[in-house]
This record gives sequence, structure tokens and C-alpha cells, in this order.
Amino acid sequence: MKHLLIYAHPNENSLNHNLLQQVIATLQSGHHEIRIRDLYQMNFDPVLSLTDMQEQRAGKVSEDILVEQDFISWADQITFIYPIWWTGLPAIMKGYIDRVFSYGFAYRYDQGVQKGLLKGKKALIINTHGKSHEEYAKTGMNTALSLTSDQGIFAYCGFEIIQHLFFDKADRTSAEDLEIWKKQITAAYSQPVFNH
Repeated sequence: MKHLLIYAHPNENSLNHNLLQQVIATLQSGHHEIRIRDLYQMNFDPVLSLTDMQEQRAGKVSEDILVEQDFISWADQITFIYPIWWTGLPAIMKGYIDRVFSYGFAYRYDQGVQKGLLKGKKALIINTHGKSHEEYAKTGMNTALSLTSDQGIFAYCGFEIIQHLFFDKADRTSAEDLEIWKKQITAAYSQPVFNH
């Protein structure tokens, strides 16, 4: 199976990078094809410019965006790995979505009805955040995060969301927590849907 990993964290010693390595190891053990887009390493330009907007309206995209769209078209499954910062996506990941998930590629409107164009592709989302699950549940932030990313971005574009993993208290992770999370990641990719 063809897996694309879209990853956003600037620190190679971060928890997110550790989780990325676990995803890679899990997929390699299943002999999947893997491509990785490390947005910080690529120095991806996240700014949706006026030129980008004008080109999208004309049905064109710049060369750097075409490269990313080709990776997405190639993949059967896409994993998004990023921290939750200010209750949302890091700017570089948000900018990736702004620019790459363009009109006519990721979605369009047919007679006023929105249509996701990435149907048939599966998504798995892995997030870390500093607060505890209990704090997020108390404020409703857990529901808000799922709505804004899962429904507002990924399902909107047609992805079938297999799982969304949230790992909490990321700034004070114990070795025991990390081992549990690695097992959860391995279990997520052992679902039948990932092994056709």
C-alpha cells in the first residue's frame, strides 16, 4: 500500500519526530511503500499569495504545489503528524493545506454543492498537545479540534478518516506514556483497512 506521511515539527528531538519514526518503523515492517514530506526540512512556503489565489481560480497551480499534489495523488493513505499549537494546526501545516488542497484538486462545487475530490483516500491524523485530555474535554476543545480538522478539512476533501490520535501532556511525556502511544500507533496501522 502507498503511504504518504505529511509531517510538521521543526525539532528533530521532539515527541512528534519520535512518533513519526514509530509510524515509519510500523509501515516498513508491513512492507508498505512510504513517502515523507517533512515540511520544515523542505522549507515549505506556507503563504497563500495573491498569485496562488489567481492561479487557482484559473485552474492552475505553481510548480511546487504540483509536486505536492502529485504525492497526494500517488498515495492510498495519508498520515498527518503535527502538534496542536494555539488550538490549531502549525502555520506551516495550515499553509500546506491552504496551498495544496486547492479548488479543483481537493474539492469543487457542482451547481452549488460541495464535492470532495480526494474520495477513496484514507487519512490518519496524529496530534500532540500540552493540556490533558480532561482539560480539553471540560472546555469542549476536543470536540472543536475534531470538527475543525476532521470535518472542516479532511472529510470536506473526501478523505475517509480511519483514526485521529491525540496524545496529551506532550511537554511532560513519561517513557511509559511514550511506549503506550507507540503501541497505539502500531495498532492503528494493523487495522484491516491498512492491510489490503
